[in-house]
Amino acid sequence: MERTSTTRPVTKENQAYKDSSWANGRTIRPGTIVKTIIMVVIAIGFVYPILALLLAPTHSQAGVGGVAIGTWANVQYAWGQIMAFDNGIFLAWIGNTVFMVGLGTILAILVCIPTGYALARLKFRGRMTLLIVTLLMMVMPNTVLVIPIFLEVSAVSLINSYWPVILIFAFYPFGVYLSYIHYKNTLPIELIEAARIDGLNEVGIFGRVALPLSKQAVALVGFFSFVAGWTNFFLPWVLIPQTQKAPLPVGLMQLISTSQLFNEEAGLNVKLYMPELALAAVITTLPILIVSVVAQSYLKRGAIMGAVKG
Repeated sequence: MERTSTTRPVTKENQAYKDSSWANGRTIRPGTIVKTIIMVVIAIGFVYPILALLLAPTHSQAGVGGVAIGTWANVQYAWGQIMAFDNGIFLAWIGNTVFMVGLGTILAILVCIPTGYALARLKFRGRMTLLIVTLLMMVMPNTVLVIPIFLEVSAVSLINSYWPVILIFAFYPFGVYLSYIHYKNTLPIELIEAARIDGLNEVGIFGRVALPLSKQAVALVGFFSFVAGWTNFFLPWVLIPQTQKAPLPVGLMQLISTSQLFNEEAGLNVKLYMPELALAAVITTLPILIVSVVAQSYLKRGAIMGAVKG
């Protein structure tokens, strides 16, 4: 008598079962469990304060501190209190920041991209000296330069003017270094030599050969320059002491210093508590988050396009 085969047909479920760790006799190690628990605890430690900050404007002062979602009416009340502070000067701070940082970022791109290209692909006397100076300026703390800059700006009577701050934002050594690394690693010297043989001068090579290949460098320089300018507090605080012309970081400091939470003798008719300060902080940080998301997606697309064109 023939023995009937009892072998089950191979299906996706059976194959997945056979390939699983449990089916092969492997168990999860205690060390892996401990690492996972530690990572979860660290993640909660980072995420919880951010959620508490984002949700604080949805609560009243008495309900601040948790991660429960409050009401939209509390957000509207907090915004009304912010707008009542000094006749809506918060909007002026937003406009000042957008103007200074936006123009400074554009100027930084216009300065850093050609400078990085020149340091990477042109040969001229003093090139290495300029590169070393750029690296030194990168590691030098900004606070060291504040007093000399203040004395120079004061000597030309430009205190309380936007332009010194904008020009200093445009002076971005890290952007020059990023451009230098980009052109040094991604722009073949053979391509430049071929353009020279075709009769292009150095300006034409940069404009018609190097610049079209610089989308990643432009995005990087623009992103980091924008973040550095938007978060810069000390320099605008020293060069623009007038409250009406202050940017958002300086204005946020003024809101905190006049809040009854930290200064009970402020004596203001507008009561600024934790929901109002949290909403002001979220509005101040929101442009950076938006630019970060946009820059990351743009850089990914640029990398994929470069790989395809190869």
